[in-house]
Amino acid sequence: MKTKIRDLKTDSSLMLYLDEKRTLLEENLLRLLGRPEQYPRTLYQAMHYSLFAGGKRIRPILAIAAAGAVGGETGAVIPVAVAIEMIHTYSLIHDDLPAMDDDDLRRGKPTNHKVFGEATAILAGDALLTTAFSILSDPALYQATPPDRVLEIIHEIGLGSGPYGMVGGQQMDIESEGKGIGLKRLEQLHGKKTGALIQASVRAGGIAGGADGAQLLALTRYAAKVGLAFQIADDILDVEGSIEVAGKATGKDIVRNKNTYPALIGLDESRALEKGLVAEAIEALHEFDEGADPLRMIAGYIVERRS
Repeated sequence: MKTKIRDLKTDSSLMLYLDEKRTLLEENLLRLLGRPEQYPRTLYQAMHYSLFAGGKRIRPILAIAAAGAVGGETGAVIPVAVAIEMIHTYSLIHDDLPAMDDDDLRRGKPTNHKVFGEATAILAGDALLTTAFSILSDPALYQATPPDRVLEIIHEIGLGSGPYGMVGGQQMDIESEGKGIGLKRLEQLHGKKTGALIQASVRAGGIAGGADGAQLLALTRYAAKVGLAFQIADDILDVEGSIEVAGKATGKDIVRNKNTYPALIGLDESRALEKGLVAEAIEALHEFDEGADPLRMIAGYIVERRS
């Protein structure tokens, strides 16, 4: 497959791009995960339930867009995109558990543990995580990608997912609940909990697409800004969003006295910071041509997605 990222000039073009990449991703998710009828059937059904429950697929699409920005081919980044979405989904299943955020809804549907029970939900998350790394390390899925580049991709995603990234951020979030922390600490928390996997998605996509050192550095700056903007958008959504928009109960951050940007600096300053981060993200791509337009437009879309 040698599909090139095309130019984007309008909001409708962005929506078409997102729909096309979402469809491509879901076809490959189904192909690489297998059918829900596989044995043990309950486990596969639980994995499918959360993996195909909807969602915007922002992280894997960012990986695809980053590959396109450096002139890469979509086919080279598909294993990366599939693995990233599996890892993200596993994290949501575990975050929703009673021992963590204790949520009843995710993407407008009952959470995994509400349908399958806590034990199966834990195993479904574990299975998605390990399947992701099986896919990432499968030589048959990389036709023209050098092995050293594949190893670098696996390392990036491992760092973004584990104690140095998403999992570490979740632990920081748990330990800081009900305690006052400053802006610097909050940025570190969000940088791990949300930003690390977003950064890994963009960097891994760039590596899969053949990014050089300067391009990868620019993509990293872009991803750091976008990742923080994404979390601020979520914080704002919890304050002023609805179940229909958020796909889950809102207002829980306030009830649980969680550290968020609106709680620390207020809604108006949070919105201003979010928009400033998006502008900085777009500026980080100033050396790229129109091949990076999907990344530019996705940055803006992150701010507007609550409406």
